[in-house]
Formats: sequence, structure tokens, C-alpha cells
Amino acid sequence: MSKFYVVATPIGNMGDITYRAIETLKEVDLILCEDTRMTKRLLDKYAINKPTMSYHAQSKLSKTDKIFELLEWGKNLALVSDAGTPGISDPGAMLVSQIKEKFKDEVEIIPIPGATALVTALSASGLPTHEFTFLGFLPHKKGRETLFKEISLSKRTMVFYESPHRILKTLESLQKFCPNKKVCIARELTKIYEEFKTGNPAEVLEYLIKNPVKQKGEFTVLVS
Repeated sequence: MSKFYVVATPIGNMGDITYRAIETLKEVDLILCEDTRMTKRLLDKYAINKPTMSYHAQSKLSKTDKIFELLEWGKNLALVSDAGTPGISDPGAMLVSQIKEKFKDEVEIIPIPGATALVTALSASGLPTHEFTFLGFLPHKKGRETLFKEISLSKRTMVFYESPHRILKTLESLQKFCPNKKVCIARELTKIYEEFKTGNPAEVLEYLIKNPVKQKGEFTVLVS
């Protein structure tokens, strides 16, 4: 039976990888990467000399067919993303679903847990964590206002990812729809410039406007 490993990798700090993940990547026949150049840095650091193949949201159907073929030949594969856990707001979720549908129980899918920005941000946010809803990346246009209304009405902590060029507009929307809720933005998690900033939407927005350098990096936003 072929094995397909879903391997979590660091979200920033290269030290945040498990022994089991390293051992798995050293043992598989091929590593599927969101970006082979990004993954090569990690593989080089831990002296992992295994062939890689790109797999991402724009991959053609022929790439999926090749993966299926390798599994049919009995090869063991590992899937990694550029950062964090594959399948969480990541095209790897579709591939896992396709493998399950095609092979049923003939291919063993094995998760190798590790870092994810979602849980990392929650753990140090100071916001309630007993119940939360993860929204992934918010839509750019259609349905965006509906989601902010949902966030304003939620009694759970709401968590989502946001990019640097939309973070100000997002905080403006939070200020409009839920001005009295508490917001925590987690920026550059596990990296040198890691930062958490908490306040109401207006306070956090003002902080970023006054400090443009703080608008850089990837954001995890938590609202409660």
C-alpha cells in the first residue's frame, strides 16, 4: 500500500519542524511542494536529498494524473506547502480529497502535524479560545460584506488570514460593522519581527496608519 504523507513545515522559524517530519521527508520517494524553491531551503537545512515536484493551485490536470500514477506504482509521497500545514487554506486539500475518492482505502493518507498560523496566533492572542471559527482568507469582493456582518454577530472568536495590501481596508470594515469588539492582529509569526497588537478596530487601525512599516508581512486577524 502506498503512503501519502501530509507534512506540516515551519511558518517562519526554520526550527519549528518536528523530528517526525524530517524523518518522513527523508524516507519518501518524492516531495510535492507548493514552490520547490521555498522547500529547497528547508530541505538543504536538514540535509534532505529527495526529488521534488511542484503542486499548487494552478497545476494542470496532468500533474494530478502523474501523482496518481506514482501512487499506483507503490511510491510513497509527501505533500508540503510553503509554510504551515498543507490543506489549511491551501490547494493541498483538493489533492487529498481526490486521492481519497480515487483510491479509497488503497492509499494510506498520514498527517504529520506541526505548525499552523491559526493555532499559533490563537495561543498568544489573549482572546477566548474555547470556541472559535476559522474563515481562511476572506473573499476579495463578493460576499466580503456578508462575512463582516457575520463576524459582528458572532459570539465565538473569529479568525482569518489577511494580506498586507488589504489589512487597512479590513480594519476599516471591522470598525464599521463591529466597532466595540476586541481585535488582535498577529504579524510575521515566529519570525524576527513577530508582533501582536490588540485593541478595538479603531485603535489597531490607527496604530498601523501611524506605523506604515507594521503594515508589512502576513497577518492573522482575530476578533472577539
